[in-house]
Amino acid sequence: MRTARKGSVEMPAFMRQLVKETEKRVSSFFKGGRGGAAEGEQPGDAEREEVILSPYLDRPVLDKLTEEGCARWGLTYALGSMQGWRANMEDFHNCVPQLGGELADWSFFAVFDGHAGSTVAQYCSQHLLGQILTTGGMGAEDDPDRVKGAIMEGFLQTDKHLHSAARREGWERGGTTVVAALISPYYIYFANCGDSRAVLRRSGQVCFSTEDHKPSSPLEKERIESAGGSVSIQRINGSLAVSRGLGDFGYKGAENRTPTQQMVSPEPEVCVVERSPADEFLVLACDGVWDIISNEDLCAFIHNRLSVCTDLRDVCTQVIDLCLYKGSLDNISIILLCFPGAPQLSAEALHQEAELEDLLESKVAEIYDELCVRGEEPDLLSVLTVLASTDIPGLPPGGGIQSKRNCIISAYYQQRETYKPMLPNGLGGS
Repeated sequence: MRTARKGSVEMPAFMRQLVKETEKRVSSFFKGGRGGAAEGEQPGDAEREEVILSPYLDRPVLDKLTEEGCARWGLTYALGSMQGWRANMEDFHNCVPQLGGELADWSFFAVFDGHAGSTVAQYCSQHLLGQILTTGGMGAEDDPDRVKGAIMEGFLQTDKHLHSAARREGWERGGTTVVAALISPYYIYFANCGDSRAVLRRSGQVCFSTEDHKPSSPLEKERIESAGGSVSIQRINGSLAVSRGLGDFGYKGAENRTPTQQMVSPEPEVCVVERSPADEFLVLACDGVWDIISNEDLCAFIHNRLSVCTDLRDVCTQVIDLCLYKGSLDNISIILLCFPGAPQLSAEALHQEAELEDLLESKVAEIYDELCVRGEEPDLLSVLTVLASTDIPGLPPGGGIQSKRNCIISAYYQQRETYKPMLPNGLGGS
């Protein structure tokens, strides 16, 4: 019986072939349609592209970093990250399932989404947890007020030390958003600084999510303007799209103002949620995910995937592919934490998944046949276009047709290999 793993295993070879054969059309579609080209840019501006470096690549980097692990108290987790269309990979992460000592039943996870370089994100991924632990606010008593204070102070101290390192080493450009979860035996502490996001699913629904820090938010805008900045095109001084973060010291120079009163504040928003046996899973991800898919849709998709796939790395990989196919041009990073109450493998769901893949394979074959009969070349984009307008029952909730593109790509190449000996010269060629 087939499961979602089949598509994930075969995916890289097929995707590389797809990108090679349709590079120009895919690149034009994504970069032109979602902001890769400058507004008003004309097709004849090719010479200008050689001078102005684009933040986007001609084709995405599809290699994925994955890791997995578990904690002794029953937590399992996986990480997935991919550079994607961005010219550089600026995301970093931190996964510590057991802190050790009297905190052996505590866990810490964080995603760092860097901008204007990766230096700040990398630095913070190496030092933030240490700064939080150094405060001494965390202990066996698990006092929420003390832990919240420790997290807050850890962020501020990390930013302070980062600023010293920046001046010492001669760089002050770049910053990072941070979203982190500190899990104790009784509570989940969420810390958010920027527009990465954490979402907790409990009892079949989203029960908590962090709030993004955007310059256009009333309280954020008030602080920015009080510090001498302005908000235009939903950015600080028309440039930076987040209002809180570590680093970004070019926005932290207002005199007679504390660090938390600057245009960009390093102060995290810290929330505490009491743990429950009904907790299913928790997601930490950068805005390369959240700009593309809603909290509810992502949780519905992950819930569905957990019922057909036991490898959490595969689930993370499928989320990354889904965001890429839906048009994300950013680096994409996700950490998936599963509690003991997470969905388990389901025989019924596996059967439904197999039926869906059989249906998709038959639909691809029908479309391929029809295009051949009409004398048209059945290239992959043509097949995908027809299939996207077809009513397909049983698609994964929150994922839609994009979530099954791996299966569709596999079916397409199987058809091409079957038809190649029968097609006129040139029609079946590479």
